[in-house]
Amino acid sequence: MAHDDDAIAEALRHGEVEVLGRMPWSSNGTFLCQVRCSDQERRAIYKPRRAERPLWDFPSGLDQREVAAYELSRALGWDVVPVTVRRDGPLGLGSLQDFIEADFEQHYFTLYEDEATHPALRTMCVLDLVGNNTDRKSGHCLLGLDGRIRGIDHGLMFHHEFKLRTVIWEFGGEDIPDPLLEDLNELLAAGLPDDLAELLDPFERDAVLTRARAVLDAGRFPIDETGRRYPWPLV
Repeated sequence: MAHDDDAIAEALRHGEVEVLGRMPWSSNGTFLCQVRCSDQERRAIYKPRRAERPLWDFPSGLDQREVAAYELSRALGWDVVPVTVRRDGPLGLGSLQDFIEADFEQHYFTLYEDEATHPALRTMCVLDLVGNNTDRKSGHCLLGLDGRIRGIDHGLMFHHEFKLRTVIWEFGGEDIPDPLLEDLNELLAAGLPDDLAELLDPFERDAVLTRARAVLDAGRFPIDETGRRYPWPLV
């Protein structure tokens, strides 16, 4: 974790959380908050478990999966998920994610038009393959005002059954860049770090490693032969 991320994580874990309002268009309760910790003040997205809508095909605890997505990105050395922690808050236990100041007119479909974004988007694609993201909508790819691209809304990840649904298919058939494969190889050699493993059940932990090995062995971005592995809505 970078030094800045250390400071952000510390603030999110221990700061005073004030709910500013509910985020629109969210299927589960999602709240914009102000977090104050010592001399640091920043905004964050809070997803309390008690505001989660039950799903028939996913176990409860989507907040835990939000944190797990950050921990997977961190374990691989990829900076594609904002700092996310799990803690108690005004509405109970949930995830708290650093709010990304972004150009909200931009999303995956617009970002893809600029080849300079492709390395970050390829990285996000591999993260979704390994983490089994079932809901990578175009609007879940943010272009921060700092120029970095990061993904949000990772509650529907890590199911032990293969459920991949994503808008990122434009790289299908291409070789996965060697540095990304090397990072996967290092993860497989070391195993899942404790901070990630403790957020997943045994079947999910095994499935992460199995998918990482499959991606590494294939060495190429997959092609959706069915044409059905897209989320809805797309944006």
